Amino acid sequence: MNSYIAEFIGTALLLLMGSGVVANVVLKQTKGNNSGWIVITTAWALGVFIGVVVAGPYSGAHLNPAVSVGLAIAGLFDWNLVPGYSLAQVLGGGFGATIAWLMYKDHFDITDDPSLKFAPFATAPAIRNLSSNFLSELVGTFVLILVILYSTGATLEDPQNTPIGLGALGALPVALLVWVIGLALGGTTGYAINPARDLGPRIAHQLLPIRGKGSSDWSYSWVPIIGPLLGAALAASTFLFLGT
Repeated sequence: MNSYIAEFIGTALLLLMGSGVVANVVLKQTKGNNSGWIVITTAWALGVFIGVVVAGPYSGAHLNPAVSVGLAIAGLFDWNLVPGYSLAQVLGGGFGATIAWLMYKDHFDITDDPSLKFAPFATAPAIRNLSSNFLSELVGTFVLILVILYSTGATLEDPQNTPIGLGALGALPVALLVWVIGLALGGTTGYAINPARDLGPRIAHQLLPIRGKGSSDWSYSWVPIIGPLLGAALAASTFLFLGT
């Protein structure tokens, strides 16, 4: 499988699960309505597991521009591949969220609150304070990338040993990592920690004919893009400073 296609499919699967669980929890008359944060964080983590299992052997299963950038800064990934990976991830994220919308369309249609219709697509802060929201995304992504850098098995002397996911065994630690970040650090912004996870679905929300939808909140959209990218850069710099 082509690595770009693998990134598209892996990220689409991640967003199908992630957008799907949020829709299941927040929309009216679903089987999982009001089942809570533990359900959301668990499904997002298992969505990462699924995406990594599928894409890992072909692309390393970054599924996140912040991962691609972090690995590139650390010297463990080719910078020339970053734009293509990032585009595939953004497109895959939008596609996965669109499929989730189609599956839950009846429930979107009977849900009145536009903010609940938006929630399955992109993140929004619990308390809107852009400086602290930005810090939340930076810190969450810093943890994500730093642990990934130390868990890939790659070293500066052996930069080719970089795949994050090589089957189920390789995928499980990344899923657990995303799970604990969601449980511990996700309550402030919804823990995008991934520009593609937020931007692709946000674009989908803007374009799709969702009945009664509200704003796609573009004034906030820079937070889950720049915050994770800066967090990735700081994590990679820390990795290089501390050594491997």
